[in-house]
Amino acid sequence: MTTAEISTARPVRTGPYPELTLPAIFVGYIIGALITLSIGYASLILGFSIEGSELAAILGFGVLRGVMRRTSIIENNINQTIASSVNGASAGMMFTVPALFILGETNFSPVLMVFGCIAGGILGIAFIIPLRKQMIDYERLAYPGGIAVATILKSPGAGVRKAQLLLLGILLSAVIHYISQITGVDNWALGDRIGMPDYMNGVWFLSLLTVGVGFLAGKGGVYFIVGGYVCYWFLAPVLASQGMLPSPQDLAVADQTMPGYLRIQLFRPVGIGMLIGGALTGIVLALPLVVSAIKSMQMASKTKSAISEDEMPIKLLYIGVALASLLLFVIAANSVESMGIIRGLIMALLGTLWIWIAGVILSECIGRTNWSPLSGMTLIAVTILIIISSGLGDSAATIASVMVGAAACVAMAQATDLMMDLKTGYLVGAIPRKQQTGQFLGTWLGPILVMGLIYVLHQAYGLGSEKLPAPQAQALAAMIDGILGGDVPIQKYIAGAGIGAFLSASGIGGLGILVGLGFYLPFNIVLTYTIGTLLRILADWKLGQKWSESVGVPVAAGFIVGEALIGVGFAIYYVITGYMGTA
Repeated sequence: MTTAEISTARPVRTGPYPELTLPAIFVGYIIGALITLSIGYASLILGFSIEGSELAAILGFGVLRGVMRRTSIIENNINQTIASSVNGASAGMMFTVPALFILGETNFSPVLMVFGCIAGGILGIAFIIPLRKQMIDYERLAYPGGIAVATILKSPGAGVRKAQLLLLGILLSAVIHYISQITGVDNWALGDRIGMPDYMNGVWFLSLLTVGVGFLAGKGGVYFIVGGYVCYWFLAPVLASQGMLPSPQDLAVADQTMPGYLRIQLFRPVGIGMLIGGALTGIVLALPLVVSAIKSMQMASKTKSAISEDEMPIKLLYIGVALASLLLFVIAANSVESMGIIRGLIMALLGTLWIWIAGVILSECIGRTNWSPLSGMTLIAVTILIIISSGLGDSAATIASVMVGAAACVAMAQATDLMMDLKTGYLVGAIPRKQQTGQFLGTWLGPILVMGLIYVLHQAYGLGSEKLPAPQAQALAAMIDGILGGDVPIQKYIAGAGIGAFLSASGIGGLGILVGLGFYLPFNIVLTYTIGTLLRILADWKLGQKWSESVGVPVAAGFIVGEALIGVGFAIYYVITGYMGTA
């Protein structure tokens, strides 16, 4: 075949590859909504959020390349940027807003909450954009999550196959969870069948979502499950041998089971303390990165090319910061009737300042270590805001501080997500300005979806319940109670905080938080999570990491999406039938 014939058979592309296109934006919104609902639901069960970029990239291949026959990897990069921007609200809001429901403070404006989180997202993105060149081009921070997504985008054939495996996982998980919901069987009491003492709590949670999250975590999940086994398979037998557990008669009078007593009266408060202690220690350990982040800001300000033609115009960023800050002030001032303009202005200014500082610190942390102390930064922000608003009364102070704190948390999540996505773009040849535009385009949708999801799930299952423990929000609620002088088990919190601080000081990122979650969560979740963790370790060992990444990870991600969508679907059904009086 001659050169002319080849040109006729396959036209040669001229000009730039498609990037910020309408299909990429539309698919990004659809996939973003899907993963936001899924990861938001999962984070209420397990207490931590999952980065959505890799999942969005895999799904994007299935839609853009598999269905729409589009071939541009930088177009799929925009799709995953928008989708992960939509998902940025899931961690930010699920760590904070459910605390209001747990505390019974539901007399707040969801509209103001949504607009506050949108304003926070805009601020987080606008503040971090000027640091792109310094952190990615000059310092060349690793951002392992961004590298992982770039690897997917550079493997078109593997991407389509991963999308097929992910859909298989979605289908399998959805069918199993549907059967579980219909039959009402969501636990397997294996311990009773083999004669295990009830204090060892040998009940398994029937959940492929939990298995999938454990598989994605791999070796890192070992630290999480250690906490649960220490509680029920070490401490509980020790307490029983010393006669320190209540009798069956006492439990009957209190209408509690032995596992319920152990968790509520002992392990959960210690676990909450560990979450707080571990998070705050993580901030202290990040101080060297804080210094590095400050130097990055100084270098960026001295570099004339810090904002180039590849970036969004700096004047546009200034306008975005000004308008978002003004919106945050309006929301803070109107969050409760007794706020007042002066106090609202102080809260908005401090919230904006914290968004700027924390966003830079977290981006530096995740760029160097792939770990982000988001929960610790949020706890500090809400603590400061609680102190400022304490004169308003407990209820008003709680609502106002969580509302501004949620905006700050969404901002921090958006800042770190954008820097990881910009790292991906750097590796695949994307134009930063177009990715930054895509991040802004996605930030408005997430808060709307998550706010609606929170109300539906609370109405159907109850936030803070056995089904949706919401560990991070529980920790935040406990901290607010403590600051405002509520009735809390201070000694257990202090003991837990000490243990969490000690573990986090070991140098293993987030160790105190991970073990604390094992203490806090129902043990049936920990047992099932163990299956996923062990499967990943065995797969890496016997089949190789390449198999785990190309086959196991997509299927595991599908497990999360499938079960979450069925769970949310049933929640919507329960709410609708409840309102119609047919539940």
